[in-house]
Amino acid sequence: MTTVLITAAGAPGAAALIRGLRQNGEREVRIVGVDMAERSIGRHLCDAFHVVPPGSDPGYADAVLGLVEREGVDVVLPQSSFDLPGLAAARERFPVPVLVSSAETVRRSNDKAETYALLQRIGVPTIEFRRVSGAREVETAERELGYPERPVCFKPVFSSGSRGFRILDSTVDRARQLLHERPGSVAMRLEEALELLPERGGTELLVMELATGGERTVDGIADGERIVLGHPKTRESMRAGLAMYFVTLRDERLMEIAGRIVEELAIDWFFNIQLVGGHVIEVNPRISTIVYQEDLNLPWLGVKRALGEISDEELAALRSRVRPGRTALRYFDQVEWDA
Repeated sequence: MTTVLITAAGAPGAAALIRGLRQNGEREVRIVGVDMAERSIGRHLCDAFHVVPPGSDPGYADAVLGLVEREGVDVVLPQSSFDLPGLAAARERFPVPVLVSSAETVRRSNDKAETYALLQRIGVPTIEFRRVSGAREVETAERELGYPERPVCFKPVFSSGSRGFRILDSTVDRARQLLHERPGSVAMRLEEALELLPERGGTELLVMELATGGERTVDGIADGERIVLGHPKTRESMRAGLAMYFVTLRDERLMEIAGRIVEELAIDWFFNIQLVGGHVIEVNPRISTIVYQEDLNLPWLGVKRALGEISDEELAALRSRVRPGRTALRYFDQVEWDA
């Protein structure tokens, strides 16, 4: 039996990841889940569950390390971007593999401004941006990038998923938003944003041109220099900031772009690179939503690689198993219990 500890056991992809690890077709897997929230779904799906401090807490890595020893864990698999810095900084202290890149790779990837500058330097198509703070600098940057003639957007320099992301569009119909849209629309007018931001200082923000077009990602396993195994997929049907529908693709150009990013950032283990239209907008050195196949289970293959049970050459030989057109549809589910 193999014991895998997954972090952020309440994350949207946790249920599918837990199921995928268990349905590996080779052996029994025991799942230990950790999360900062007691109501995490991981409490009900994992074999063991523990509440830990937030990933940003100085004691987070020590808490996970203690559970590794207590639960007899064989591999640690982080799911959340917020968990990566602490685990990356402490990974050499763990007696088992922690599937996370180096602390420097994590820092560079999580700093979106540094990521965009890196992409521009290596010639990867990305977006124009400005790194600013405070309402005055936001307004200047927005107008430099074309507002109000065209929509632009912003988000915090350090963020995960859609947190803090807003589109600034001078044509937004506020009455329609009020009466017909769910709360939490990401589109607003510049004037509304400026009312909420401090005049100077505050959270560092990235003001960016708004990339448009179809969304695609490249997911895979890397060795710090190259992509060992991976594939592109579409990313569609957004709900609450999350993609809900995916179709596996064959696209060598996207793989070549992803390979250049992996090499430049020295990404190890799992990664997810997002594109909108032809522009790279996000680099995540962690596992993301996986399209599972009965003969190609990326999370399990990553665990086997960590345990020394499969070589990079053997993983690379599995590339031919990727099935273009393989489709995944995410949905909401629930559990019940008596208190």
